Amino acid sequence: MSDFASSSSSFRKPLLAGAAVFALILAAGAAYRMQQRSGLHEQSEAAAIPSVDVIHPGGVASNTLVLPGRLQAWFQAPVYARTNGYLRRWYVDIGQPVKAGQVLAEIDTPDVDQQLSAARAALATANAQRNLAQTTSNRWDRLVAQNAVSQQDADERRGNFAAREAMRNEASANVQRLQTVSGFKRIVAPFDGIVTSRSTDIGALIVAGTSTTQPLFTVSDVTRLRIYVSVPQAYVARLREGTTAEFTVPDQPGKTFRAQLARSSGSVDPESGAMLVQLVYDNHAGLLKPGAYAQVTFDFGTSQPAAAGAVRIPVSALLFRHEGSAVALADAQGRVRIKPVTITTDFGNELEVIGLQPSDQVIDNPADDIRTGDRVKATLQRKNAHA
Repeated sequence: MSDFASSSSSFRKPLLAGAAVFALILAAGAAYRMQQRSGLHEQSEAAAIPSVDVIHPGGVASNTLVLPGRLQAWFQAPVYARTNGYLRRWYVDIGQPVKAGQVLAEIDTPDVDQQLSAARAALATANAQRNLAQTTSNRWDRLVAQNAVSQQDADERRGNFAAREAMRNEASANVQRLQTVSGFKRIVAPFDGIVTSRSTDIGALIVAGTSTTQPLFTVSDVTRLRIYVSVPQAYVARLREGTTAEFTVPDQPGKTFRAQLARSSGSVDPESGAMLVQLVYDNHAGLLKPGAYAQVTFDFGTSQPAAAGAVRIPVSALLFRHEGSAVALADAQGRVRIKPVTITTDFGNELEVIGLQPSDQVIDNPADDIRTGDRVKATLQRKNAHA
């Protein structure tokens, strides 16, 4: 019996030892899984925090404004036909200089020629009838003086003469009209310039006076050019007649041209919030072409200092909320704070605002749904918003 108890005791000891080892293995596995799960949760939470770029607001820089502009010829006239027919011949092509009154093309107008011939024949008939009526009227006036005819008959002859006179004048006016129309067979340049378009060719049907009629030629005076620029309202008060601006064009790389402010529209467009101004450039050298795109630079210097406490931020940092304009700030703990700002000047790609300090960390390109208290990972991009 003692031998059995001893044998049973010796059997339980390895069993208990194995169970203890197995329990230790299970506990270690559970602890490892919990540690892994905790680490994964922390990684997920860290990954859920968005990374943002922050900047420090900058100070005041020189007031330089760069705007797009469009070059236009000083004079530009589309030349239309004033009579119907077929184009007989054209004498100038695009790019050719022309003088005022120079013939650009000729139109063959058989219908007008026939109408003119008929009108001249009608005028000859009217002249003959008018002369006969005058002779008859004079004769009856003499007969009345001799009491050979009644006054009524003489008055009828005078009335007939007046009617024939009016008919002769009408026929003469018709001849003059058709002569004028026939004169339009010659298309002439309205002023000295360059032919910038030609939309006809020999034998083309010419139809005048319809809404779909295209100009046969376009003549432009390019000795001077107008440059039209829409200036934001914030800069309108700084513009004066005679203000000089510099501009560049893509087809003249590396070259800068100067133009002078000639006039402005005098009103701000309510849709764009800008005022149209016109600059003038002397183009006697013929370097620039009408219709070209220009990048116009206005340098206002320091004529208008920044408002007290104003700093500059990029436009991309601005938020539009129901309460007004605001920016998103990131503090040292990575928490977001929405702060209202007041815009004083719009510089195009930058804004001058009040309500920020140079030490604030402004989030650039914030998400539209960003809110106060959100967590972010901030990365400083540059020291100042304006270099």
